[in-house]
Amino acid sequence: MNYLIQQASILGGEPTDVLIVDGKIAQIGSIEATDQHQVIDAKNLVLLPGLVDTHTHLREPGREDAETVETGSQAAALGGYTAVHAMANSTPVADTAGVVEQVYELGRAAGWVDVRPVGAVTVGLAGKQLSEIGAMADSRAQVKMFSDDGICVWDPLLMRRALEYVKAFDGVIAQHAQEPRLTEGAQMNEGEVSSILGMPGWPAVAEESIIARDVLLAEHVGARLHVCHVSTAGSVEIIRWAKARGIQVTAEVTPHHLLLTDEKVRTYDPVFKVNPPLRREEDVMALRDGVADGTIDVIGTDHAPHPSEAKDCEWGAAAMGMTGLETALSIVQHTLVETGLLGWDAVARITSEVPAQIGRVADQGRPIAVGEPANLTLVDPAARWIVDPSAMATKGRNSPFAGMELPGSVRATFFHGHATVLDGKLGTPRAANA
Repeated sequence: MNYLIQQASILGGEPTDVLIVDGKIAQIGSIEATDQHQVIDAKNLVLLPGLVDTHTHLREPGREDAETVETGSQAAALGGYTAVHAMANSTPVADTAGVVEQVYELGRAAGWVDVRPVGAVTVGLAGKQLSEIGAMADSRAQVKMFSDDGICVWDPLLMRRALEYVKAFDGVIAQHAQEPRLTEGAQMNEGEVSSILGMPGWPAVAEESIIARDVLLAEHVGARLHVCHVSTAGSVEIIRWAKARGIQVTAEVTPHHLLLTDEKVRTYDPVFKVNPPLRREEDVMALRDGVADGTIDVIGTDHAPHPSEAKDCEWGAAAMGMTGLETALSIVQHTLVETGLLGWDAVARITSEVPAQIGRVADQGRPIAVGEPANLTLVDPAARWIVDPSAMATKGRNSPFAGMELPGSVRATFFHGHATVLDGKLGTPRAANA
């Protein structure tokens, strides 16, 4: 199918037409419609490059009760994504070429987005021995990003060796920064609210100390480091210092850390239990400023679906994590665009261009230009909608934004020119051999 998108505002600019033919952008400008085109009225809509997530939990293989590659990919498409990086903490762990190839092929078969497996840094996420990093990089999945996310690579020698290993093929280590001894039994952010509630606190220094160590290791080795889900003002300052020093470090922030604070924990609702925990208002503001000035490079959803029983229980027994794929762009608009911190061109940078560069996904995050792959997202910035987790494509119902009114709505998503979403609803998947 060839599509003529009429009067779209590319990155918030002047309205123009965009023609998609055979999976690529064929023409931009004033284009006359013919019976060879399916016409899409995009008046007052913003056209962005397809979003790329650096941090998605698809759970499959092994935890299909929480999510599958199929359902997670559908959620991603509805959120405007055309590529996601699937984290390694599946069952079995994605620490071999066989498992990452399985995830990669499941993504191709589903056909909703480009699923890029993230390989585990250590065998079984146990932090004892490096995984088959080279074999995963050489596999059909061509893994470039490695992470034990959910668990910190706490051993400095092991972290150094991992950084040295991936340097050989321009890979990146994505670190979950959490000093384990400082967070034993921790349930929420350490601060005034944790003291009032009597919950064991999770100090900011547990995150910041690991980031400080690892940027120095990355500098020593000359390798690429990516910091997952930055959550504190101190972490932003350390990353800002490291970048000024010329260290190859990138960082992500989640939508929920851009909006929610530890005040939400006063409800004792486990939907607000997450790792790293919701922090103070001062941290939220510092994170927003860090995105605005480029210290924090990308938005990573940390989409973490759970079955209902993992959240429908007392706080201490509840699993950590929140869904995020279908709400991420709305939260970005609410916290960064509507506050005047970013324009739509910058949104494209932090949600598409730079995430694709970090993961080395060559045909994603590309400019909206003639000849480029048609991985595109159409957004209605004037729309308002109420978050209803039961209506989402993801299996997870653990959205912290349930019942909130959010701005912005994804109207269409094109994955290599194929409309996976049209009129805000799922279209059809792209064939694996297309």
